[in-house]
Amino acid sequence: MNKNIALLAAVSAIALATSANALEFRPYVGAQYNLTSASVKDMPNMDMHSYSVFVGTDYNRYFGTEVFYQNSNKWHKVINDVKTKVDFEAYGLDLYGYLPLGCDRVFSLLGTAGIANYDFDGDRGNGKEEDNGLGYRLGAGMQYNITNNIAVRGIVRYIWADKLDGFDHMMEYSLGAKYSF
Repeated sequence: MNKNIALLAAVSAIALATSANALEFRPYVGAQYNLTSASVKDMPNMDMHSYSVFVGTDYNRYFGTEVFYQNSNKWHKVINDVKTKVDFEAYGLDLYGYLPLGCDRVFSLLGTAGIANYDFDGDRGNGKEEDNGLGYRLGAGMQYNITNNIAVRGIVRYIWADKLDGFDHMMEYSLGAKYSF
């Protein structure tokens, strides 16, 4: 009986030590450039440039979370002799999964899923229009760790917008850098 208790205590101590080592909180900050291609009804595709700033943490080498803020430039186009302008802001939360590659683990494949609030402002010649709704984000990409603290990454995301008038689907191409503490 005492051997079983000692064995159980030893296994528990090893399991706790392993799980404590598995959680390695590494906060980071970063910025990225985005090209967002939006599919809008009754209009040509819109390609908008934007920047994002983000703050996140990696919990271990396989999982992390991130909050972001994104702001786009104004998209201009004359459609049927009507000057049209559109821009957007977004903020939200993304979950990241990493798959380190190779022995050095400097390259990682990454997958991301998240949710964001999108605020679109537009002007179609007849006054200002505003629209606001949620976007569900799925993406994949690659990250290269230049040093232990500095990494660059490229991500392609599909965004499905809910309750945004005309903005149903968007593709986003991002290139950015992050600094881990």
